[in-house]
Amino acid sequence: MPNPPKTHRIAPAILQRSRDFRHPLTPTEAKIWQAVRRRQLGFKFRRQHPIGRFIADFYCAQAKLAIEIDGDSHAPPDQASYDTVRSQWLEGQGYRVIRPAAAQQVEEDLERVVEELREVCEEGRSGRAEGGHGGLAFPQRIEAE
Repeated sequence: MPNPPKTHRIAPAILQRSRDFRHPLTPTEAKIWQAVRRRQLGFKFRRQHPIGRFIADFYCAQAKLAIEIDGDSHAPPDQASYDTVRSQWLEGQGYRVIRPAAAQQVEEDLERVVEELREVCEEGRSGRAEGGHGGLAFPQRIEAE
C-alpha cells in the first residue's frame, strides 16, 4: 500500500531558502551547531529548519523549540519588529522560541548557553511550559513576555 501524501508541505521557495541558509553558517551559528549536532545534548537539532513561512536558525522537534541567534542582521528596527511578529506566530502555532541575548553571549560563554538549551529542551519534552533558568539571559523568550 502506498504511503499517504503529506498534509503539511513546505512551500518550495521556503524550502530552497532554508537549504541556501545552511551554508555558510555564521561563526556564532557554527559554534552552536558544533555543540548540539549529533544528539550531543540528548536531543536532535536541525539547522535552518522551515516552519510555515519562517525559517528557524535551529529547531528541536522533541521540544517544539525554535532557537534564533540574533546577529548583526537583526539590529535594524524593522528587523526587530519582524522578529517579534515571527516569534508571536510561532508561539501561536505551539512552538517555543528562545533567543540568546546576543551572539556575544554565545561567544563569551558557550558552555552556559548550551546547558541552558538542554534544560529548555528537557522542559519541552516533559511538557513543562516554564521553569527556572539559572542566570542565563534569554530575554526574548516568548513565554516570559
